[in-house]
Amino acid sequence: MNNRAILLTDGLLATPNAKTAHGLIRGSDRYQIVGVVDMPTAGQDAGNILDGIFRNIPVFASVDEALSTVGPVSYAIVAVATSGGVLPQTMLTGIRHSLEKGLSVVNGLHEFLSEKPDLVALGRQYGGQLIDVRRPKPRQDLHFWTGEINQITAPIVAVIGTDCALGKRTTTRLIREACNQQGINAQMIYTGQTGWLQGGQYGFIVDSTLNDFVSGELEHALVSCWLETSADVLLIEGQAALRNPSGPCGSEFLVSGNARYAVLVHAPKRTHYDHIPDWGRIPTVDTEINLINAYGSTVIALALNTEGCSRDEAFAYQKQYTEQLGIPVLLPLEEGVAPIVPVIQTLTTAAHAH
Repeated sequence: MNNRAILLTDGLLATPNAKTAHGLIRGSDRYQIVGVVDMPTAGQDAGNILDGIFRNIPVFASVDEALSTVGPVSYAIVAVATSGGVLPQTMLTGIRHSLEKGLSVVNGLHEFLSEKPDLVALGRQYGGQLIDVRRPKPRQDLHFWTGEINQITAPIVAVIGTDCALGKRTTTRLIREACNQQGINAQMIYTGQTGWLQGGQYGFIVDSTLNDFVSGELEHALVSCWLETSADVLLIEGQAALRNPSGPCGSEFLVSGNARYAVLVHAPKRTHYDHIPDWGRIPTVDTEINLINAYGSTVIALALNTEGCSRDEAFAYQKQYTEQLGIPVLLPLEEGVAPIVPVIQTLTTAAHAH
């Protein structure tokens, strides 16, 4: 089978709920993304929709239209991320259609396609597989925390956010690429299904791992990566936020993952967790930094998600936070992450000196 794939986004491509698609449109080492099926934005380029950068990934109104245009494809990827990982019922049509065309369907949601008898039957009939990325590992494949993490001499940096869906994974990938371009061997530990879909070699899916083994799976990924790649710096992709009540996450990375450094991702215009007032107001950046400090970790940069900001506002926030915090303030999508590279260079030099 080739690795050519289309993305199914159920009309959500232009919304934050398609963040899995957004990650794959930006890049994947596992799949070659050749088209997107999304009725409302059909006829456009997926890259242009995402961030104004043409990527030659056309958007189609239907699976049929996509397959008749882009040539041989092996996979259709369910490329949405919903609250609770529920499969939108409206996606079943596109999934069935893909199976009938002989494609394998890759699903990153908590609701498993392989548990739907009609889809299993279609897969058998037409030769496609149902690949549920978030299916939990068998107990015998899970690792418990051992303390091996303390052997790692390379600095460990967690990229964590003040809320969900802020661009933590994208920021982590950009930092890895910027370091690698400057000759720093940076490696990324993925912690969500999109990281795996993008071809991550080291990591695990936090929210489908039995709680008792989250710390051990994180440690195992970090230790394996460090031993096998001789990484100069290890970057952990964060999930959710330390204080988001719908899924508090991040302390594991700081404590069990021994991440003594953090990059904090923040959206200045977002006022409430997940945009839902009942879930509570997002605290200020300085209190989040104080909380991270209380865990024994140092915030080495702030990265801004500029949703809802004009270009002028984005740069104004950058200036304001730089003056307030005295650390590099990154605008990853507007101007990349280059200012953090010298900071990481200093950390790796100090680690090698020891």
